Amino acid sequence: MRIKLTILLLFSMRLTFAQDSVFARKMVDTLTSPYFWGRGYTKNGMTKAADFLTSQLKSYGVSPMDGKSFMQKFSYPVNTFPGKMEVAINRVKLSPGRDFIISADSRGVRGKGSLVQKDSVTFVDPVNHIIVELQDKLTWSAEQKVLDCTLIELDKKLQKTTPLSIKVNIENQLIDDFKATNLCGIVKGTSKPDSIIVYTAHYDHLGGMGSATYFPGANDNASGVTQVLSLAKYYSAHPQPYSIAFILFAGEEAGLLGSKYFSENPPIPLKNIRFLVNLDIEGTGNEGITVVNASVYPNEFSMLRQVNEKGKYLVKVNSRGKAANSDHYFFTEKGVPAFFIYTLGGIKAYHDIYDIRATLPLTEYRNLFNLLIKFNDGLMNKN
Repeated sequence: MRIKLTILLLFSMRLTFAQDSVFARKMVDTLTSPYFWGRGYTKNGMTKAADFLTSQLKSYGVSPMDGKSFMQKFSYPVNTFPGKMEVAINRVKLSPGRDFIISADSRGVRGKGSLVQKDSVTFVDPVNHIIVELQDKLTWSAEQKVLDCTLIELDKKLQKTTPLSIKVNIENQLIDDFKATNLCGIVKGTSKPDSIIVYTAHYDHLGGMGSATYFPGANDNASGVTQVLSLAKYYSAHPQPYSIAFILFAGEEAGLLGSKYFSENPPIPLKNIRFLVNLDIEGTGNEGITVVNASVYPNEFSMLRQVNEKGKYLVKVNSRGKAANSDHYFFTEKGVPAFFIYTLGGIKAYHDIYDIRATLPLTEYRNLFNLLIKFNDGLMNKN
């Protein structure tokens, strides 16, 4: 009988892992699809993502954090590139994202001209106020302003000849009041509902650069969103003594704007947050994880490491100090204890068109999930 039970348990564990793996891959596939267009500022990508993720939280049985709506709305200015994105160097048409990117604070421009070399990597078209730079890696961003020039970055490895002439047709649009939405849910605690543990991730990414090129954002941060959704599913089915809250932020790529807004307009008292764990770049992990704020909260970090050593979940749990590099930051500034956890190893794609689901391993997805569950038990004194 014991042998049968052991076999049944092992089969159940494998089936659960398989289900989790299928869920994670399907969710990352969905969030990185062209329909959401990089979850950014053109083709309604961020709004579509917000609507989809809200429907997911509802389907799991999560409740709105304020008891009324999952959506916390705010706005900010952002520079966008919804239309033409045409660049030719030396009469050779270049491919957006692959051969070149436009600095996110660039103005739109249409024209052609000669390039004057300023140094080994910089070339200028003074008539059209265009700057061309050769870069080892093309990394895009989001900006809230527009400069009076256009900066075009070329992939140094792909640009085989010295840039002498340029022809461009680039369209930009500064949106002064872009409407964005944080998504805020909670599962009420069974005995201590005013003590809250929060899991967060940003669901926005960079969106599109022109009408034909978008940045999928698989690792950054469809992976973190997916992990938060997995936690939401689990805790909806397994309520805890403490309340467990979930926040999916917008505006992270433009400067941590969603988390800043939430921290200044919290639907729940910040003093009630026992701990916050922010998940950003969660798709790898074969070399372990790094924990930002580990040195700020040594007791919780020691607990996390002990849980990992006992469960043998990840090969390494690295310590890092305070850093303003993700959505945990403004909570820490207001006295909320928080970690930012990101995974290590695997793909190196970041803020480029190559951050895609096909090359995202998700190898430690389940182990990271289990580590977070057991760490949460420790925070609630259940271990």
